[in-house]
Amino acid sequence: MALTDAQLERYSRHLILKQIGVKGQKALLSSKVLVIGAGGLGSPVLSYLAAAGVGTLGICDGDVVSLSNLQRQILYTTDEIGQPKVECAKRRLSAMNPDVTFELYDYYLTPDNIMDIIAPYDMVVDCVDTFAVKYMINDACVLAKKPFVHGGILGFSGQVLTVLPGTACFRCFFRDPPPKEVSPTCAEAGVVGVTPGFIGSLQATEVVKYLTGSGTLLTNTLLVVHADDMEFARLELPEKDENCPVCGKHSTILKAELAEQNACEIKE
Repeated sequence: MALTDAQLERYSRHLILKQIGVKGQKALLSSKVLVIGAGGLGSPVLSYLAAAGVGTLGICDGDVVSLSNLQRQILYTTDEIGQPKVECAKRRLSAMNPDVTFELYDYYLTPDNIMDIIAPYDMVVDCVDTFAVKYMINDACVLAKKPFVHGGILGFSGQVLTVLPGTACFRCFFRDPPPKEVSPTCAEAGVVGVTPGFIGSLQATEVVKYLTGSGTLLTNTLLVVHADDMEFARLELPEKDENCPVCGKHSTILKAELAEQNACEIKE
């Protein structure tokens, strides 16, 4: 596949990088990435992956644009309130880069559809904001041996982890979902508008690095960012947890399900 004159100009800043070059750009153009969640994290992830020339982007989100989204979900405009996010995202991103093909899933992930949805993709990006779905994505990708990038945000803080087949998964770091009372969503606890911007950018960076074979990925490493005081921390595991219920030697999770979040134990 030869790059066209327009592509040579569009991706010129990639082409001059020794870490990417023509080979890496061709890899991007032939890749398929599924982004689950087209909200705060999904907006920068989709924007940068489309601009980078990822050939096929899957967008999975059953929500519509609301006024409260616009403080951080930079893909959308006030005029699009009430419209499906996947349609609005495709319209905006297609205008940015006509090289990209889009597959739209205008509904939410469930245990019944997740394995079929992730199957055609080279990599999955977790941009959702509920723990139950995050654990389902983790389990599905581990079971399907599908690489994925986790991202999470709240307030001024966020975290990123890349999981490849054989490396530590999300459950290796956090075995079970926290109780609902101590794990509020952004809608419940709030989020600074720029937080998904920098965490989503880090997620997109991990995708580009993986697809082009450049750099060092955040495997076995949870990167935690606290932007209020600009502290960065790395929580590292030497390898995956052999007792992990999904990727360990004696796994007990054999199917992706919505994880249950127990209530807090209240002690008198």
